[in-house]
Amino acid sequence: MPETKVDSTKAPYLPKTEPCEKSHIGHVVAVLSGKGGVGKSFTTSYLAVLLSRMGKKVGILDADITGPSIPRAFGVKGPVLGAGQFFYPITSKGGIQVMSSNLLLSHPDDPIVWRGPMLSTLIEQFYTEVVWDCDYLLIDMPPGTADVTLTIFQKIRLSSAVLVATPQGLVDMIVEKSAKMAEMLSIPLLSLIENMAYVQCPDCGKRIDIYGKPDLSITKRHGIPVLEEVPFDAGISKAMDEGTIEDFHGLYLNRTAESIVSVAEDSENLK
Repeated sequence: MPETKVDSTKAPYLPKTEPCEKSHIGHVVAVLSGKGGVGKSFTTSYLAVLLSRMGKKVGILDADITGPSIPRAFGVKGPVLGAGQFFYPITSKGGIQVMSSNLLLSHPDDPIVWRGPMLSTLIEQFYTEVVWDCDYLLIDMPPGTADVTLTIFQKIRLSSAVLVATPQGLVDMIVEKSAKMAEMLSIPLLSLIENMAYVQCPDCGKRIDIYGKPDLSITKRHGIPVLEEVPFDAGISKAMDEGTIEDFHGLYLNRTAESIVSVAEDSENLK
């Protein structure tokens, strides 16, 4: 039997899925890493808050079905309401629209024990059967480059993506996989967020690189124009845990939010 070779630099193209006819979705931005525990949910949440403060209508599709964090960050709870075959996202106190698997559960700590195809189907339903009304829809991606991530990349018309990492060699290697996946599927990478990049001494203000100096060569290899660092900040975990991310004010991610808007506006002008 002849040997079959797989070209890992190419992924099969699938026609893009359309949102429901009642939806308005301007631009879709994926927040990804490939690695869990690096701060994708904070990045997604706070970018949504910053875009909202810029006067944009924002939605978050929480695609991490088995480890959803977005509802807690915004202090929102289900149940999700439906009308006919369509459903409506829960709206936060600041007007950000949220759809997450936890909003479908009677008890938020119940697990969803599903195989990949079922998870992918639910993600598609979050896009096609939820009535969104947003200028920017941010997708909080699950870790990895497998079923759910591939479904989103292939079937949802993404405008751009933001990479999230922490400054460790092992994380860099895994994030590199996500960067290459985005390139394979022609998704522009706008920004690299180095989360938990350093600690600032509360007494003297000195920067302490507890993971060592990060290797930022990934930005050059993939032509990522924006690099931002987020330090360890107790205020971030407090806001995420207490559901008050919309009240949080940190000097982080502003350049990334501005880049998302700038690239979106440039694409509109080219139409």
